[in-house]
Amino acid sequence: LSELEALMERMKRLQEDKEDEEASQEEMATRFEKEKKESLLVISGGICAFPVPFFFSFLSFDDELVSTDVSRYIEDPGFGYKDFARRGEDHLPTFRAQDYTWENHGFSLVNRLYSDIGHLLDEKFRMVYNLTYNTMATHEDVDTTTLRRALFNYVHCMYGIRYDDYDYGEVNQLLERSLKVYIKTVTCYPERTTKRMYDSYWRQFKHSEKVHVNLLLMEARMQAELLYALRAITRHLT
Repeated sequence: LSELEALMERMKRLQEDKEDEEASQEEMATRFEKEKKESLLVISGGICAFPVPFFFSFLSFDDELVSTDVSRYIEDPGFGYKDFARRGEDHLPTFRAQDYTWENHGFSLVNRLYSDIGHLLDEKFRMVYNLTYNTMATHEDVDTTTLRRALFNYVHCMYGIRYDDYDYGEVNQLLERSLKVYIKTVTCYPERTTKRMYDSYWRQFKHSEKVHVNLLLMEARMQAELLYALRAITRHLT
């Protein structure tokens, strides 16, 4: 089977398995912990001395990384992403989404702090999450919900955020290794992104579909960061 056909077959099988039998809460918790630990071992591509905003990764989209000194664009050249836990730790911290969600907690707080910004952010999150052409490369009328959810939840998983009602076994079924490397690079180290990495996954997909992946990753990252920040503010206020 081609990469595309294999992915569609896995999506179909996941849907059938879900209809036949749902995993227990204990099984889903175990799968999350496994995925969370494995995400720490995913190595991003390339090396760059300075972390830079996402849009700078598109200043040059060649196989080689941008060699320009970008430190002049940022206030703190030493500031960058760090894994939320050290490798080898047995008990990694978990942010349980049911205890502090964007919909039930973050949205109202950010609206209170900055009038109407919550509505604008929520609209942006929903628009990108629900964006689909209902296609997968040459296939039409495809429900891509399962795939979009796996992409979004994998980013949150990398940040230690767990959804109790989501089976993280789907992530390993749908996201191959090269895509996980791309996700971690774009989400955590965007300045290291290269065209070679972009080309290495979903080779049969359209550029518009792969650009949507980038949008989805960036919105998932922003929401994850907001959840941590707003939860800290909530704890301070109470």
